[in-house]
Amino acid sequence: MSNNHRADFILVITTLLASAGWIFSREAIQVLPSSGFIGLRFILASLILLPFCYHGLLSIDRRSLIGASSVGCFLGSAILLWIYAISQSDSLGEGAFIMSLSMLFAPIVTWLFFKNRPPRIFWFSLPFAIIGLIYLSQGSTWSLSGSQIWFVLAALMLAIHFNLNSHFSQKIPTLVLTCIQLFVTGVLGVFISLFTETWPATIGMETWGWLAMSVLIATSLRYALQTAGQKNTTTANAAIIMILEPVWTVILSMLWYDESMGLTKFVGCSLILLSLLIYRGSGKIYSLIRTNKK
Repeated sequence: MSNNHRADFILVITTLLASAGWIFSREAIQVLPSSGFIGLRFILASLILLPFCYHGLLSIDRRSLIGASSVGCFLGSAILLWIYAISQSDSLGEGAFIMSLSMLFAPIVTWLFFKNRPPRIFWFSLPFAIIGLIYLSQGSTWSLSGSQIWFVLAALMLAIHFNLNSHFSQKIPTLVLTCIQLFVTGVLGVFISLFTETWPATIGMETWGWLAMSVLIATSLRYALQTAGQKNTTTANAAIIMILEPVWTVILSMLWYDESMGLTKFVGCSLILLSLLIYRGSGKIYSLIRTNKK
């Protein structure tokens, strides 16, 4: 198996782990407070990564540390909005497709922050995503439910994080940046939980098991595999593969929770997926066409 094929396989596994994280998280917050769960999950995940980037953390300068922490604040905001949306939602698959809109929000954020105009294909793909959201609202007018609004806000914060993370990743080692972000996200979760949530008197082993799987599988292992996979493949190829996450989430939620998806929601999710494929796949398709012409 070539390095490229191995990388593609690793990224497919990554999308499966990410989608499984939706199930792990929903099961855990049936007992644990949502913000507290995120706090424990991400602090523990950062501690698992710590031995692999300990020396890098000691040598990082103060300015880079502040920059990495600020990126972590945006990641933390996105994750906390996401977990709150899950606690309010009846459909994980629908939420996963809304969260995938962060890929389309990212070029707009880049335009606003760094004055880089989105490519033409972005404006062509955007209407499909908007129509898809309207279909997900299950009406002919713009009327998103509460959980859908939280998912949209989480996707927007994730788009901001994506841009800032790309900027600082050029200056800070990957594992160091990841460890700091995970830790900051965990601290934010614990801080919010202390002031707004009440913890149960007893927590069963099953709940701790869901937390452990969230930490080890859906966070630490997922991010490690994603980094390894991206090293040996193109950005366009990785982007297309990562679109599989909401698809796997829909399948897992139907298998685990017997969630059903009506025709209107199916059309909405399909339009969002089409929008992402048009936007993220256009570069690769164009490259293939040029290669065949040569």
